[in-house]
Amino acid sequence: MIALLSLWTWFEIALLSLVGFAAQLLLAVTLPFDRRRAVVGRAFRLVGVTACKLSPLWRFGVQGAVPARSPGRTVVVSNHESQADPFLIAHLPWEMKWLSKASMFRVPVVGWSMWLAGDIALERGRADSTRKAMARCARWLARGMPVMIFPEGTRSTSDELLPFKDGAFRLAIDSGADLLPIAVRGTQRALPKHAWRLGRAKALVAVGTPISTQGMGSADVERLKALALAQIESLRATLGPLVASG
Repeated sequence: MIALLSLWTWFEIALLSLVGFAAQLLLAVTLPFDRRRAVVGRAFRLVGVTACKLSPLWRFGVQGAVPARSPGRTVVVSNHESQADPFLIAHLPWEMKWLSKASMFRVPVVGWSMWLAGDIALERGRADSTRKAMARCARWLARGMPVMIFPEGTRSTSDELLPFKDGAFRLAIDSGADLLPIAVRGTQRALPKHAWRLGRAKALVAVGTPISTQGMGSADVERLKALALAQIESLRATLGPLVASG
């Protein structure tokens, strides 16, 4: 039964991706008037939200209070459990530009939608790609558009967080942007790493408290990482019993 439900979910994700991309192309007429690509970007995120609602295996949602308005010039950082994380985080009610590995942009339809949405590609292990990606992130922040980054760099295969890389925190400090920690819990069961077969899962995302970087410099990167880690761990501890009971 799980195999059949997994096949259905993958089918509806593929179908919705095609429909969503077509909608983005129609909405692309707004691009000359929408320098932040908020309209085409949000259309892409809503594909993920709709896919979750149509899946009989997943129950995804937001836990706790969430700002109704976009956080603006903010670097958003989250732990990373699985490839289902973007589907869950898309439930937050604002548009963000995502830093993602470049290979995702080569996936037909999905990659095209990411490009139209204004997401940022990063080739892992290439210093020149990192510089260009961070520069693009900074440009989005300057326009008042939040940027979403997984500071672990890849998905954790256990319940323990991987060490945070410096990039997101240096970006926030150098841009004078706030840092907003968020946490996801439950997606690892929804889509295990290196598996096509999905799992029944309740998954939740929770939003922390913005951290101002005003007055911080390069020497404060580790302190900023520690502040974000503490919030994410606290949020994960709160979400743990809620997703387990689901």
